[in-house]
Amino acid sequence: MNAMINEFSSRFGKSPEHIFFCPGRVNLIGEHIDYNGGKVMPCAISLGTYLAVSKNKDKLLRFHSLNFPETAELHLQESYSKTGNTWFNYPLGVINEILQEENSLSGLDMLFYGNLPIGAGLSSSASIEVLMGFALSQLFGLKITNKDIALMGKKVENKFIGVNSGIMDQFAVAMGKKNNAILLDCDTLEYEYIPFEIDNYILAIINSNKQRTLADSKYNERFAECGKALKALKKDLDVTHLCDIDLKTFEDHRHLINDPVLDKRALHVISEYFRVGEARAALKVNDLISFGKEMYASHQSLKDWYEVSGKELDTIVEFCKTYEECIGARMTGAGFGGCAIALVKKDKFEDFSSKINAYYEEKIGYKPDVFASEIGDGVGELKKELT
Repeated sequence: MNAMINEFSSRFGKSPEHIFFCPGRVNLIGEHIDYNGGKVMPCAISLGTYLAVSKNKDKLLRFHSLNFPETAELHLQESYSKTGNTWFNYPLGVINEILQEENSLSGLDMLFYGNLPIGAGLSSSASIEVLMGFALSQLFGLKITNKDIALMGKKVENKFIGVNSGIMDQFAVAMGKKNNAILLDCDTLEYEYIPFEIDNYILAIINSNKQRTLADSKYNERFAECGKALKALKKDLDVTHLCDIDLKTFEDHRHLINDPVLDKRALHVISEYFRVGEARAALKVNDLISFGKEMYASHQSLKDWYEVSGKELDTIVEFCKTYEECIGARMTGAGFGGCAIALVKKDKFEDFSSKINAYYEEKIGYKPDVFASEIGDGVGELKKELT
């Protein structure tokens, strides 16, 4: 962080008063079931976004980043609107939301830096939103809870940025807890921390380096397909969501769907929610081997039944299955590119990284990026960095 402090001093002629950090997130298991009444299991990771910041008396908001060349210098005013597709729309949207709550702010000099790969499905946008909300709460004594900061971030993403995303990303990075997964109901926001002590293993994040070009359109398509499958099943079943149905009940009533595609979509959703329960039970007794098997089963379901994987992600998981010291792997996020995650023996990570690079490049034509991550805390201030 010394380099960031020095860069801040160079750009603004003073040292930062505070440095804040907000992680990214991965979803460990429970993919594409949040909008079907299921619970997801995200965790915060050790990669994320940093903000060095000081107040100024110029009534100016100065946005700088070490990741993007664009800067902005905006006069403090009562409200703001989105400006093109520039990166600073994310913190600006949060500032706008804070101002709409009739809070009074001063000018700010801000330098952002992130080590999350952009567009890889690790929630870089949610990381910036929650980071900005937490920083404003701390700087101006607003006393906003982390849960409310997460809700604010979702509102900014939906209304200011214009992306119709759910709450999981913001919630995970705001409420993350070291060495714990979060079992989250995205509808009620009821949640439970589940110890995830991975001991001699490390959470490997493998970025396929394929941009998720189809993710949004296919998301809407899958959403609609699940709705149709549910409608067919409701002819005989008194349920609100697909995840209200257990596997046996589904087997007894799947003939009602009468469409092979819709049948596969429902099968993924219902079996994936069952896997979340199995994964929770495994973690409760620290059974990582069983948890890893659920990860592999989840990926197979997403590949065969939900059809949101792709050659790149499948290639990563194929390799993981051949690597003895990897006990589980799956795609994470919406699919069609982005990242996969794997549980790999710590002392084998360098070997794993080297071999998966070679395997993937031979099959796909270019290398992935492989990161080692711990399961970390949510947003916070890095006070010790300034001493």
